[in-house]
Amino acid sequence: MEDAVGNLHDILALAGERAERFGLPYAGALTPPEAFLVWQTAPGAVLVDCRTRAEWDWVGRIPGAVEIEWLHYPDLMPNPNFLTHLRAQVDPESLVMFLCRSGGRSDQAARVATAAGFTSCYNVLEGFEGAKDAAGHRGTVGGWKFHGLPWVQS
Repeated sequence: MEDAVGNLHDILALAGERAERFGLPYAGALTPPEAFLVWQTAPGAVLVDCRTRAEWDWVGRIPGAVEIEWLHYPDLMPNPNFLTHLRAQVDPESLVMFLCRSGGRSDQAARVATAAGFTSCYNVLEGFEGAKDAAGHRGTVGGWKFHGLPWVQS
């Protein structure tokens, strides 16, 4: 157990250094493997998947993640109830990690949650599918799925 606590401390310190280096207003930025380890070892840690319902249904879900759309599908308009849903499902004092397809929407969600008083917000870099490769496909150069972390498909 001491190793897990030591790793957790080191990972959160590294995530905080990334936030400082990139001028992020939230606690830190985690790679998918780091986020999974934090989720498994930090008491009360929450993973918020802020992709669209269509992405959850067609691309895949992360078992145990809280699902709150940042943008509504199909119009991709901002979810005006994002913070209301977040507050209803997540303690503002929890360590909260936000994940989307490739890291952009989750960055926005972490910023908004931090501004709304959530005290320990992190963005999951690379997201669920990662950036596009040279052929324009996702899932081959990074992301939750690429790293072999738990997910399921309908």
